Amino acid sequence: MEQDERQTHVAAVDLGSNSFHMIVARVESGELRVLDRLREPVRLAAGITPDHRLTEEARRRALACLDRFGQRVRHFPPGSVRAVGTNTLRVAGRDGSFLQEASACLGHPVEVVSGIEEARLIYEGVVHSLAGHGKARRLVVDIGGGSTEVILGDDQGPRDMESLYMGCVGMTQRHFPEGRITRERWREALLEARLELHPHRQRFLAQGWDVVIGSSGTVKAVGEICRRQGWSERGIGRQGVRRLRKVLLAAGRVERIRLEGLSEDRRPVLAGGVVILQALFEAFDLQHMEISPGALREGLLYDLLGRMRHRDVRRESVYRMARRFHVDLAQAERVDEVAQCLLRRVHRDWRLDLAACRPWLHWAAWLHEVGLSLAHNRYHRHGAYLVRHADLPGFSLDEQCLLAFLVRSHRRRFPREELEELPRVWRTTALHLAVLLRLAVLLRRGRRDADLPLFGVRAGDRWIALHFPEGWIRAHPLTAADLEREARWLEAVDFRLDYGEHPGRAEG
Repeated sequence: MEQDERQTHVAAVDLGSNSFHMIVARVESGELRVLDRLREPVRLAAGITPDHRLTEEARRRALACLDRFGQRVRHFPPGSVRAVGTNTLRVAGRDGSFLQEASACLGHPVEVVSGIEEARLIYEGVVHSLAGHGKARRLVVDIGGGSTEVILGDDQGPRDMESLYMGCVGMTQRHFPEGRITRERWREALLEARLELHPHRQRFLAQGWDVVIGSSGTVKAVGEICRRQGWSERGIGRQGVRRLRKVLLAAGRVERIRLEGLSEDRRPVLAGGVVILQALFEAFDLQHMEISPGALREGLLYDLLGRMRHRDVRRESVYRMARRFHVDLAQAERVDEVAQCLLRRVHRDWRLDLAACRPWLHWAAWLHEVGLSLAHNRYHRHGAYLVRHADLPGFSLDEQCLLAFLVRSHRRRFPREELEELPRVWRTTALHLAVLLRLAVLLRRGRRDADLPLFGVRAGDRWIALHFPEGWIRAHPLTAADLEREARWLEAVDFRLDYGEHPGRAEG
């Protein structure tokens, strides 16, 4: 039974600012069938200190929840579970120690995604969960615990996305402390939400839409309340939001809110969520909002399924960026070819997962010269900045940092400091991949399709040796000088590069 599950099951974990969610599904004929759902109100956003750290209590709640989730998926094979943190972990600066502990509890890596990547995944989850809209233009809004995502798209995918720094937990903490709900505080909260929406309002209105869809906890809770109160048969109407506001103001305090369909764990953050919902209805002149059963975690599952089918969104993101910045694609292919050849020769010696490392070298080869679009001087630094700060759909923030590191480290002095900034579990692999990319760039400096000679490669944990045919290095003095300088640069990070000529030795 367990072996079958290992082969056919996938899972997604959403470390939200208000609640943690997990969904487990089985892959059947290329489609997903949901088998299990888990949810716990962790209130992570309530545990952020003024200096943007997680309190010990919040850490304990989060890790205990992930430990319970881990019991369900810990035995799943690598690559079958995606777990992502959202706004609160973005604010907390991707706390490395917490992410390491969280990954250990769950038994799978925990990543942090950017707000725009969160929006993209939400849209994927919504579109797959609500059929029947065809080519209609969709406005999707998702009110989370720490952020609100607004996405405009169609059947081809998202076209415009924003992640706004307002969520039901943060809004409640700032404007309704101790559970008091007054008209004055409501006006202040509504003003904050309007100000957050104002810079983006006209842009979205100008594009227009055919249908409005809401997702996640606040929207689902308000939809259920409206249905139970008889304010709407389905979805959420403008009048329903107004009526709910009156009920909350009349209650005056969180503990006095009595509404059929309202769960106990949603009650403390309902006011903050309804303020944001009211601001959205007003800013975009909405009359009715459908409710999607799916959101971020469903989007994660479908993104994971795409990777399993070799339709990785990250690859398309890299290709788009390369074309946008006019990368010399022929040279990118030359460098990639040599880098992949080196990887195949050393992956066993360096204990690298060949399937996992191939795409990273491929993407780095395609983007290593992206900084040339700005200037030749220090272009590796320009390129790393572009990669690190671009919106790259499919990549987590740490994954973008890894790709930026490879771009930064492909030439000149080796950036030891940037290597130390990567998650500890990635550093050895990142060092090895960077060495391979550097050597590939060096060997393809001529930017010609002329074949390199067959050369031997040997490697150990902190060294690599290249053996060229007799006379080849003497016939290529520029390459010899580059190799000599490269050996000095790698020595600075305790890595040894050996090279030489061997009579009669030319291994393929």
